[in-house]
Amino acid sequence: MKELAIYRKRLIPNECILLKDDVILHQSEDKIVTSWQTLHPRKDFDHGYSLYLPHEGLKISKFYRADNSLLYWYCDIADYVYDEANATLTTVDLLADVIIMPDGFVKVLDLDELADALSVGLIDTETMQRALTRLNALLNCVYRDEFVVYKKMIEAYE
Repeated sequence: MKELAIYRKRLIPNECILLKDDVILHQSEDKIVTSWQTLHPRKDFDHGYSLYLPHEGLKISKFYRADNSLLYWYCDIADYVYDEANATLTTVDLLADVIIMPDGFVKVLDLDELADALSVGLIDTETMQRALTRLNALLNCVYRDEFVVYKKMIEAYE
């Protein structure tokens, strides 16, 4: 399998960025693991790892502070567009996100943006359903204490 160029596409704001500095640590048909530094300097976090799961519609990232302490796990609900001819993978952020703090506290983010995207035609009802179904599956995984499976997938490459 040819090494991919990975893009991050956001609907709000509308942007598509090549993650040119991300390092692919593992690449297979069902998952990709990368390490990365922030694109722009930030005070809250500095670097991390991401697990791309195209078949599940998830991107799970482990965010670290500059002192290498864990800030939180950040989970994006996403669609994936794979272009085999150009060896590119575009992660389309479907706006709904979940943060899992080190103490286990869970916070769901940006459902208002997901609703706004539907109301202005950035997504259709099928995409909204897909996003909410994936969000529900992720939250059920977390609530059943099964998120450790995803943690281990990233931690195997740290």
